[in-house]
Amino acid sequence: MRYEIDVFGVLVPSLLLWLLVSYALCAMLRPVFQRTGLYHLVWHRALFDLALFVCLLGGAVYLSSEFLP
Repeated sequence: MRYEIDVFGVLVPSLLLWLLVSYALCAMLRPVFQRTGLYHLVWHRALFDLALFVCLLGGAVYLSSEFLP
């Protein structure tokens, strides 16, 4: 796994890319959870969103190290 990505001459840590991907996925899932009523089943919505974000970030980093050279 590459630890830095060259973006127009600026070296950006690859973790920043995975943070943005995870945030975008989390932002797309929030309205779905709200429409389906899943948030009525969780105790603390903000804590659930944070846990979801951390799980998505961990999955993205794991999959990037497994499938990307």
